[in-house]
Amino acid sequence: MEKWSLMTVTVLLALTVRWAVSLGSYSGAGKPPMYGDYEAQRHWQEITYNLPIRQWYFNTSDNNLLYWGLDYPPLTAYHSFVCAYIAKLINPDWVALHTSRGYESQPHKLFMRTTVFVADLLVYIPAVILYCFSLKETSAKKKASTCALCILLYPGLILIDHGHFQYPLSLGLALWAVLCLSHDWDLLGSVAFCLALNYKQMELYHSLPFFCYLLGKCFKKGLKGKGLVLLAKLAGTVLLSFAACWLPFGTDVEQIMQVLRRLFPIDRGLFEACMFSSPTHCPDKVANIWCSLSVLIKIKNVISPRTQLKLSFAVTFLSLLPACIKLTVQPSLRGFKFALVSCALSFFLFSFQVHEKSILLVAVPVCLIINEIPFMATWFLLVSTFSLLPLLLKDGLLLPYAVTTPAFLAVCLASFSILEKTSAEDLQLKAFSLSLKGYMSWFKSFPRIIRSLFLLSLSLMGVLSVLSAAVPPPQSLPDLLPVAVAVVSCLHFLLFLVYFNVVILWDSKNRGQKKIS
Repeated sequence: MEKWSLMTVTVLLALTVRWAVSLGSYSGAGKPPMYGDYEAQRHWQEITYNLPIRQWYFNTSDNNLLYWGLDYPPLTAYHSFVCAYIAKLINPDWVALHTSRGYESQPHKLFMRTTVFVADLLVYIPAVILYCFSLKETSAKKKASTCALCILLYPGLILIDHGHFQYPLSLGLALWAVLCLSHDWDLLGSVAFCLALNYKQMELYHSLPFFCYLLGKCFKKGLKGKGLVLLAKLAGTVLLSFAACWLPFGTDVEQIMQVLRRLFPIDRGLFEACMFSSPTHCPDKVANIWCSLSVLIKIKNVISPRTQLKLSFAVTFLSLLPACIKLTVQPSLRGFKFALVSCALSFFLFSFQVHEKSILLVAVPVCLIINEIPFMATWFLLVSTFSLLPLLLKDGLLLPYAVTTPAFLAVCLASFSILEKTSAEDLQLKAFSLSLKGYMSWFKSFPRIIRSLFLLSLSLMGVLSVLSAAVPPPQSLPDLLPVAVAVVSCLHFLLFLVYFNVVILWDSKNRGQKKIS
């Protein structure tokens, strides 16, 4: 009972923080004509409720795709329809065709915020709790609850979901998939991940680790015996899951092609991750390599869109290849979790049409290994939240950012004593350090160096946060501070990518992993 009491307190605290953040502003509040992501979610409810399925993804007189047209997979549309059905029962004006555009009221805000809370309570939070209880390293009652507390108080996800406005369903389903795989429920895990992918196409960030881990398990079992049977079951499960999600669109090839065109609008170019006319998003402020390089080289003016796509694909593929090969050859649950981080970070840094919110696809897998590398995980999660600062300032979320971020750091300091976990062994770099035989003397001062870099990083992020909030930019350089935030964050992420790949490639022991047979 004690462990459940501690976990109950943890969940109540996490919900309280979410409720407090939800009281504030949201994306695009009172900013016509496009408003923001809050209006996008409301508009999808309007469209899915009032129009037949065959019109959901097509441009018509009743569905102007330039005004927040649906650009997510079918499960998002179905979820919007369910929310719209409930909204219609409460107040038909909320989803009235055409006339509800830009609708804003306190009752409607309460309804929309409640739908996010329900998604959190039904999908994301239970997955986190069960995951923390399943960790062998956190079998102690207190450790499971503190691990859950750190994950549930991660400010980036709270500020985006309950402040900016977004649903945590795809990440929650992906967590359920990881949880299933950790218990060898491979078919259930495949279903859960297919659902996540059919809710948001950005779950492709996690697709290769899932594929490589399960394929590696099949290889280990032998493709002439149990492995072949497992491979056939997995293939059948994936096909059936996709067929079920796409069934209403499967009768018309043009329907399928139109949905795919909406999901992957490659003609927008390397940087255009969002609607052209949205005033709430500026793709030049994403903390990835292309936007950072554009400060020095205007890539859009030098390279054609098709070449941009090919270059982006090549660099992304090469950057995630080592981790994927290692996971396929030596499949382990620990390697799988680290590969989720590494591959998602490669996608964020190098892939096509990246949005600043996509860093959450890296941050959530990092949360899953916070018990293994608490120092580096905490550092990454702080940087990922900092990288969202320009977006949060636009949405009026400075105060929640200023409160939740230091609070998260304090919780991690108290829970894991992270400043004491900076040795090569604590950072999972012991094998790497042993391979550098001639440089071992340098590693003796490694903990002190890494702590100094951490404190320097915190100071830099703190200064840029204060300047961004309090100091007006020069008229000649209006985006100076947002670009500085993006470039500083990008440099951090590049170093983290190197670190995670080193941990993956030099890990030959697969500590604590069950033998796959």
